[in-house]
Amino acid sequence: MIINAELFVNDSPGQLVGSIEPISLVNGNILAVVHNRDRIVDNRILVNVTFEVDDRQLERLKDLWKSKDVVISSLGSVHETYTMNYILIGDVNAQYIEGLLRKINEATTLDQINVSYSSKSVKTASHTSLITVKARYEDNLDKIDAILRKECKLANVTYVRGV
Repeated sequence: MIINAELFVNDSPGQLVGSIEPISLVNGNILAVVHNRDRIVDNRILVNVTFEVDDRQLERLKDLWKSKDVVISSLGSVHETYTMNYILIGDVNAQYIEGLLRKINEATTLDQINVSYSSKSVKTASHTSLITVKARYEDNLDKIDAILRKECKLANVTYVRGV
């Protein structure tokens, strides 16, 4: 798994190396290191490090950092997301969109969904909605397309992908 950590290390020579060395001790692979001298708290400097490590080694790594007096400010997994925009045109009200989103959530793993609505057209009963999704896995976009294709066809709603 890919991890991003914010660490605070003592502001003294050798502490940067001492903060990243434990990653190699658990067979981790360092991807990026930022030594941020602008963020100093209690005589400690921020080190932001992104690395790959077997998730079974994470507790051991935390213990190694603690033994070296490294303060872990934040620690979290990093994952890539895939973003796609969809425009829906037709009789799309909040209830319809809510139903679509429920079906999408049941079938996929999404990190984020944003929905914007236009106002109702004076000349027609048509609305326009913009749905932006951030999916954790690229194949989830295919699942979303299949759901939208089916549901929009049933409701006589036009959808445009990749706006």
